[in-house]
Amino acid sequence: MAVIHHTTIKPTKTELLAGWLPGRAWYRGGPAPVLERSGGFRLDDPEGEVGIEFIVATDTASPERTAYLAPLTYRGAPLEGAEHALVGTMEHGVLGTRWVYDGCHDPVLVTEVLALIEGRAQAMAQSVSDTPDHEVFRSCTGAPLSLDGFTPEPADDADGTRLPAPDGTVLRFHRVLEPVAGQRPPAPQDALGHVTAGWPGPDDDRLWAVFMTLRRA
Repeated sequence: MAVIHHTTIKPTKTELLAGWLPGRAWYRGGPAPVLERSGGFRLDDPEGEVGIEFIVATDTASPERTAYLAPLTYRGAPLEGAEHALVGTMEHGVLGTRWVYDGCHDPVLVTEVLALIEGRAQAMAQSVSDTPDHEVFRSCTGAPLSLDGFTPEPADDADGTRLPAPDGTVLRFHRVLEPVAGQRPPAPQDALGHVTAGWPGPDDDRLWAVFMTLRRA
């Protein structure tokens, strides 16, 4: 399981995201977002090489407070062929230089997301080592997905990121989250699979949103 190092990171993750978000097709804010890290969770890389994190980054520049989903991977060396998906680099106080990628373009993250949806992977706490996150919920119907030879080819649109997945399905990352307070929303009725998670809201309530959905193409 991944070890969380409590150390310095320069620039911070929210600083990297603040410079990267305005160029995305699904971004809704102004030229200078003011981000706070509101929540999220992690997944483990079975090989122990790639950090996988899902960050809820809330833009507080306007009273509406828009929450974005940022799936990120952290690597100790550049990912070949993924220059277009590089969010930036940061200096980690323990691990040194880390290359930070939009995880929708990273096959390690996509493989583990599908494993999470199917119930073969466990969501882990964002900031505590070796601790499952029991407030991440998933569902899956139908046969297991075959990942043989799968290479992610995501496409952004105004609503998020669409990723053709194996067996004629489409995995959608909901980049602009639609949080509801209090009770966790039910699984989307027309989805083959989904992931929902919660995070603390500004008024001490719990916010919930659907992070990913899997549907037929």
